[in-house]
Amino acid sequence: MKETAVKDKNITVVEKTREEQAEAQFRPLQWGLIRRLFSYTGPVKTKLRVLIGLTLLRAMLLPALIFLSSRIISGPIANGDLEALPLVVTGFALLALFTEGMMRWRQKFALEIGEVVVNRLRHDIFAKMLVQPMSFFHRVKLGRIISRVTSDVEALRVGIQNVFFVSLVQGGQMVVTAVVMALLDFKLFLVVLAMAPVLYMINRHFRMKLSKLTRATHESFSRVTATLAESVTGIRVTQGFVRQETNAGFFRNLLSDHSRYNLALARTSGVLTPLLELNSQFFVAILLMFGGWRTLHGDMSMQSLIQFFFLSNFFFAPVATLGNQYNAALMSMAGAERVFNMIDAKPDWEDKLTAIDLPNTRRTGGASEDAEVGARVELRNLSFGYVPGKKILHDVNLVVEPGQAIALVGHTGSGKSSIINLISKFYLPTDGEVLIDGHEIRDIRSLSLHRQLGMVQQQNFLFAGTVFDNIRMSKPDATEDEVREAARQLDCLDILEDLPKGLSTDVGEKGAALSVGQRQLVCFTRALLADPRIVILDEATSSIDALTEARLQKALSVLLRGRTSFSVAHRLSTICDADQVLVLDQGRVVERGIHDELLALGGQYAELYQQFTQVDED
Repeated sequence: MKETAVKDKNITVVEKTREEQAEAQFRPLQWGLIRRLFSYTGPVKTKLRVLIGLTLLRAMLLPALIFLSSRIISGPIANGDLEALPLVVTGFALLALFTEGMMRWRQKFALEIGEVVVNRLRHDIFAKMLVQPMSFFHRVKLGRIISRVTSDVEALRVGIQNVFFVSLVQGGQMVVTAVVMALLDFKLFLVVLAMAPVLYMINRHFRMKLSKLTRATHESFSRVTATLAESVTGIRVTQGFVRQETNAGFFRNLLSDHSRYNLALARTSGVLTPLLELNSQFFVAILLMFGGWRTLHGDMSMQSLIQFFFLSNFFFAPVATLGNQYNAALMSMAGAERVFNMIDAKPDWEDKLTAIDLPNTRRTGGASEDAEVGARVELRNLSFGYVPGKKILHDVNLVVEPGQAIALVGHTGSGKSSIINLISKFYLPTDGEVLIDGHEIRDIRSLSLHRQLGMVQQQNFLFAGTVFDNIRMSKPDATEDEVREAARQLDCLDILEDLPKGLSTDVGEKGAALSVGQRQLVCFTRALLADPRIVILDEATSSIDALTEARLQKALSVLLRGRTSFSVAHRLSTICDADQVLVLDQGRVVERGIHDELLALGGQYAELYQQFTQVDED
């Protein structure tokens, strides 16, 4: 539709601008993000404390093992003390066994904590999606949402399970080793301290470059995911218009971009890690030269030099590991920012705190009685635009009494679906009011309105499961007898029972195992089972063949009996019996009345009616 195309184009621009602004504000290793990430460990706080304790203990024991091994070499082995050697070696073996035994529990707890965090994050993202208005899903691509739940959250899993605790062990190892080295020989330790600024400058040089490439890699992967999801959803269009090569070329370009960013990130990391290792070896060489000079001049014992040499190697060993962990931390931070941006995304609008539940005025027995159970709907000077400054509805006024049927007709893009979206409170009016039973729609809780509303669309979505499961979605506590009775009232029970497994037939992905007509019948039955007060039919019979539609006319009279209904219709059978027909053109009501009155006017409705007649005859 024209209005949808304009809307989506503008929304895409808005989305791109917002995302670019979010990326521009990104800073690596934000402590606020790290604190928030660890707030998700609340249910396993005890395990987290134990894990941190085990990690710190391991960070102390690893240098102790190196120190002990150096003492064994410079002591019993160098002095030929065969009596003490077995004892100290046994002590070393027991300490090593205890240290590695702790490693198992550290990994176990880290995996469990990471799983808790990942599950809670995915739950929060999904919960946020469920409360977003329709405008959010028009603005944000499906692939981006999937990317947040999959790759971005997995990057956070790595950050929680691996990066933090490995860095804590490696960093603690360096601190403890530094303390031992300082106590062993402070002069030689000052040489080590003099090397710290060099490592800092190297890290500073690569930090921002790695940060930029990491963000670019994540964003390019998000585009790949979004395009993949879109391509799978629109595979019929792709094959129908022979766009396989065109789309494949576009996808190859996206993959090429993603590969280019990945390779650039790998090259930068490939320079940083060897450079850190080279500097570590260079620093060790300086220590050996300075320590050897002191030993030869009697300023330092050979035993102390051996011990310091072992400790210096152990001190510099984590440098390369920490460099790799820093790269992984940047990936986690990029994922954290994107995930929390989605969790924190404010809906375009929310129900007022003072909003009330829409009173249900139906009598016991609902539509089975002759009493009208529909709602009174009024549109007052209603205007609306999907994009600020571009209205697609202008000053629409309408009063619908309970139980009346309204038909909305007009060319594509005239605003029919927009009116339905506003009555359903999927969007809020830009100007004017929508009143349900005298209550302005902004003052009504959305859930209470939707519980009294039934909708059947041209392209109806069926969830994975059986026919019975899909019908019962509108009333989860419905019994099988209630489901069968709803189908019987619609005169389609026999059609559903003729399916391979009757109501237990699996509908397949998006209902692919059923025909278009069968899917529509399932959706009609689902709407009737909900027993709504307001029924919305958005070209609901356009996919039904003539024979099935003839059966559905009686069913529709059951579904609409006493209920207020709005029908976007391209079929004459839906229009002729309406209590009022609204003819829309470019967002304005140009004609209104009943079928015969509008035909007599000889205006736009008469012209549309003639087109409908030709279509039906064809």
